[in-house]
Amino acid sequence: MDKEPMTARGEKKLRDELEHLKSVRRPQIVQAIAEARAQGDLRENAEYQYAKEEQGFIEGRIVEIEQKLSKAQVIDVTKIPPSGKVIFGTTVGVMNLDTDADVTYQIVGDDEADIKANRLSVYSPIARALIGKEIGDVVKVVTPGGDVEYEICSVEHLADAPE
Repeated sequence: MDKEPMTARGEKKLRDELEHLKSVRRPQIVQAIAEARAQGDLRENAEYQYAKEEQGFIEGRIVEIEQKLSKAQVIDVTKIPPSGKVIFGTTVGVMNLDTDADVTYQIVGDDEADIKANRLSVYSPIARALIGKEIGDVVKVVTPGGDVEYEICSVEHLADAPE
């Protein structure tokens, strides 16, 4: 079984969602099904049909989260001594050498990636180019719009990437 890297924040978020689904949503939907059944004929009962669909979604999501957590390799970058190298979980400040634009990214697991929050999947082209490099290094990233060069300006071991 292959392990998937995940930040401590990503694991906590999944565990919180799993707990919410099991302790809040699942009982709610069981109650909704019971109420819909009490109304009689189930063939034409829209509330019953909706509740059963919702139950299927919730149970599927619970299984999905449990599988992700079972494969997770949680990496807490704050517990790793800084080496100056870009590794999984680090927050990296880069400058686009063509536009002089500065941007900060955190390298995270696939499920945690959110470009709007500057969280890059470890499997993304930019993250793959940055991994293993140090402050001052210039990396070339092949993009659909052409090659882009970035200079690494900072590498930090932060718990959360800046929003």
